[in-house]
Amino acid sequence: MKTIGEVLRELRENKGLLIREVAAAISIDSTLLSKLERNDRLPTREQVDLLSKFFKGESNDIIIAYLSDRIVYEVQDNKEAIEAIQVAEEKIKFQRKIRKK
Repeated sequence: MKTIGEVLRELRENKGLLIREVAAAISIDSTLLSKLERNDRLPTREQVDLLSKFFKGESNDIIIAYLSDRIVYEVQDNKEAIEAIQVAEEKIKFQRKIRKK
């Protein structure tokens, strides 16, 4: 269960890249990327898309970490969080069934 920051840092380090190299490649400030990696800030969807394109083969890991972090951020202070997530999961399954028809 890695956070988006942990995933990004691991991907970057596994490729032997510096923060400034990745930041320059996707046209964001290196200070911002550092904050994302430290989980001091959540990336925007646009930033996630840029990072997913940059780390092509690992885009699924990036998107899953991003979405799960967003969900946790939104519901973590609610005692009904787990139940709400379960209901949301059922809604997603239902919507997928409808789209397949």
